[in-house]
Amino acid sequence: MGQAELLWQRYQDWLYYHAGLDFYLDISRIDLDPNLITQWQPRLQQAFDEMEKLEQGAIANPDEHRQVGHYWLRDPDLAPSPTVSAEIRTAIDQIEQFAAQIHQGSRLAPTGQPFQDLVWIGIGGSALGPQFVAAALAPDRPPLAIHFIDNTDPDGIDRVMAGLAGRLPQTLVAVVSKSGGTPEPRNGMIEIQAIYQQLGLSFARHALAITSPGSKLEAMAQQEGWLGVFPIFDWVGGRTSELSAVGLLPAALQGIPIREMLAGAAEMDQATRLRQLQDNPAALLALAWYAVGSGQGQKDMVVLPYKDRLLLFSRYLQQLVMESLGKSHDLSGRLVNQGIAVYGNKGSTDQHAYVQQLRDGINNFFVTFIEVLQDRVGDSPLVEADVTAGDYLSGLLQGTRQALYENQRQSITVTIPTVNARTVGALIALYERAVGLYASLIHINAYHQPGVEAGKKAASGVLDLQRKLIHALDPTGGSLALTDLAEQIGASEQIEILYKIVRHLAANQRHLQVSGDPRLPSTWQVRKR
Repeated sequence: MGQAELLWQRYQDWLYYHAGLDFYLDISRIDLDPNLITQWQPRLQQAFDEMEKLEQGAIANPDEHRQVGHYWLRDPDLAPSPTVSAEIRTAIDQIEQFAAQIHQGSRLAPTGQPFQDLVWIGIGGSALGPQFVAAALAPDRPPLAIHFIDNTDPDGIDRVMAGLAGRLPQTLVAVVSKSGGTPEPRNGMIEIQAIYQQLGLSFARHALAITSPGSKLEAMAQQEGWLGVFPIFDWVGGRTSELSAVGLLPAALQGIPIREMLAGAAEMDQATRLRQLQDNPAALLALAWYAVGSGQGQKDMVVLPYKDRLLLFSRYLQQLVMESLGKSHDLSGRLVNQGIAVYGNKGSTDQHAYVQQLRDGINNFFVTFIEVLQDRVGDSPLVEADVTAGDYLSGLLQGTRQALYENQRQSITVTIPTVNARTVGALIALYERAVGLYASLIHINAYHQPGVEAGKKAASGVLDLQRKLIHALDPTGGSLALTDLAEQIGASEQIEILYKIVRHLAANQRHLQVSGDPRLPSTWQVRKR
C-alpha cells in the first residue's frame, strides 16, 4: 500500500463524525503510538470516573471549596439538587424576558427611547467568551450593538466611550464581577459612573449587574435601583462561564438565539460522556494533545480557524486551556510545570504571516485547523474558472495542512457545517470537556488558578507601596533622592518597583515631580508636586 493509500486509510480509521451536529474531527495527522493508546485506556476510564463525579457535584476546586457545575447550565436536570435546577431555569427565563422587554420597547431608556447600545464591563472569562460569541454570531444589525471594556486601561476606556459620544442616554451598561470586588470591572464601572454623572444622567437607570448572589455588587445594585441583577452561580468559573448569564445575557441582547447555543452544548456534552475512545471527540482531542506533547505540553497549540467569524476563538481558548492546564504542581504535590500554550489568528491571513515558520522553522507546535463547510448564505461569483473565493479558502486550508504534514508538522482538523448558535455552543462544550479529561490524564486540577491569585496579591503590594510613597512626600519640604525616599518608607529592597511607581506618577503629573538623568535612575530627585 502506497503512502497516499496509507494516509487515506488512516484518515478513515480515525475520523470522528457526529450526525446530529454534522460535526467532524480528524486526528489522523497526529503521530499516535498504538502502545500509548493501549496504556492510556485505564487512565482514560479513570478520567471519565472523575468527570462523572464532577458532574454529580463533587468538590472540584479545593482552594475555594467549590463545585464545578458548568455542565448543569445546559442540562439543569444534571444538577445535584432540585433547587439548583430551578435556579438555572429561572436565570435563563429571566435573561430571555429581559432581552425581550428591551427589544420590544417595554423597557425604555430614561429618554423614553429604545436602548441602542450595550457596554459590557468584564475581565478574563467575563469578556473573552462574550467577545468571541459576539464576533461569531451577532447579526449584522443587532438590536443592541455591544462594546467591551475589558481592561483597566484609561485610554482604552476613553476610546470606547468616544465611540459612544451622543448615545450614552440610550446605552445599557453591564458590570460583571462574580465577587463584586474584582478591581478591573470595578474600575471600569467607576469610570463610566463618572461620565454619566458629568452628563447629568442617572447611571443606575442604565445599569445591570451580573454577579454572585449576596455579593457587594448585588447589594449596591439593589440599593441604588439598577435596572437588573443576574446571577453568576458559585459553581461557575470564569473560563467556563460563557453559557451562564455572563455569556447568555449579552448574546440575548444582541439577538443571538441562546437556547440554540445551550442545545448545541448539551448535544456535544452527551457525545463527550461516551467511554469508548473513538466515539468521544473530547477524548480524541485529549489523546492527541497528550501524544503530540508527550503528556508534558512540549508543543504549543496553534489555532487556525478558516473563517473570519471565528477569529477570536483562539483568544477564548487561550484562557480556557492555559488557565486550566498551566499548573506548577500535580494533585500529589509534585512539581510538574504543566500547560499547553495557545495562540492563533485565522486562515488565510496566516498564509501571509507565520505559516512560513510553522512549516520551515522550529517544530515546537501542532496546528488545530477549524474548517467551516458553508462559505456563505447564497451564491458566490467565480474569481477564476470554476473557482469561488470560498473554494480558495478551502484550498488554502487543505494545502497548508498537507504542506505541514510533508514537513513532519502535526495537526488536528475540526469541521463544522456552518457558524451558528448551535455549532458555537458545541465547540465551547467540546473544548471544556477536552480540557477536563486532559487534566485528569496528567493528574492536575483544571479548576483552580493559584498563579492568577499570586499576581493579584503582588499588584496589591505595589499599590500599597504607592500609597506609602504619596503620604511620605512633604508638601513643604525639598527634594529627596530616590534612595533616601526608599529608605524613609522602608522600601530599600523594593527600590526598582518604587522607581517605576515614581516614573508612572510623574508621567501622569500626579503627586510628585522628578529631576535627574532618565538613563540613571539612581540620580533621581523626587519632590511633592
